[in-house]
Amino acid sequence: MDMGDSADILHALSDQLVQLVETVSPAVVGIAHPKGAGSGVVIAPDGYILTNSHVVQGANKLEVSFRSGEELDGEVMGRDPKTDLAVVRVNAPHGLGYLKLIDKRNVKVGQIVLAIGNPLRFERSVTWGLVSAIDRTLPSHAGALEGLIQTDAAINPGNSGGPLVSASGDIVGINTAIVPYAQGLGFAVPAYTASWVAGELILKGRVNRRYLGVAASGIDIPLRLAKEPHHGRGVYIHRVESGSPAHHGGLRDGDILTRAEANELWNLDDLQRVLSLGSARAIEVEILRKEERIVKSVLPTETRAV
Repeated sequence: MDMGDSADILHALSDQLVQLVETVSPAVVGIAHPKGAGSGVVIAPDGYILTNSHVVQGANKLEVSFRSGEELDGEVMGRDPKTDLAVVRVNAPHGLGYLKLIDKRNVKVGQIVLAIGNPLRFERSVTWGLVSAIDRTLPSHAGALEGLIQTDAAINPGNSGGPLVSASGDIVGINTAIVPYAQGLGFAVPAYTASWVAGELILKGRVNRRYLGVAASGIDIPLRLAKEPHHGRGVYIHRVESGSPAHHGGLRDGDILTRAEANELWNLDDLQRVLSLGSARAIEVEILRKEERIVKSVLPTETRAV
């Protein structure tokens, strides 16, 4: 490949990135209140905005700013500290530009992503990078954030709540955290999680989690034990609480949950999704116990943390 070909490729990539930014930027907003500020992204034309729970924590009144210069009052519809997500509503006099949340697990390590937000109040700043890893876990005030996307796209204070966007212009994650003493380590809540949490917050104002009674976390499964080559993850049970639904359902310490109601489990958030969206009946779970696969029926109860 000669220098001319290389330059053409770079120019084409640059033009595509410019067009992508022009397309997605109108849906990115700034969120401010007396106790702090951050970013958000419009996910519906009638004024629903997704952001981080910690961005709007303690706020009674929000000021939401748009790229057009328009500023609107915002109301917190609901918060979910366990996933660090929140939904804000503005009464817009017109339909708003919005971005789609992709409700499927399609993020790949190595794909190009853009982070857009208001770092340090520099409005609608754009950085780009790669998806460095998936299914990361970080400690949080509400326990732990699981299933996170790791990216080297620069994320700084104020980016929180802004979108991590794919090359096709869809939301793949909501930027939520950085490691302050490191460079190139940013994290986002995946759209797969954000989509169902946002739906619950819009409909109910909160996420109701049925109680299973386990201490658990996501874990890699050895490929020789994985049922399908593409599904090498599960939820490892560290401890089953005595007398809990999990105990009565026959779950044990050391079990690995691989499916719940036929849904693949990659991390604890996937289990939370089943517990939150399912009806008030027993759920069928598939367990990997040592090297044996077992199916159990468990009846969760209302409402405690998993």
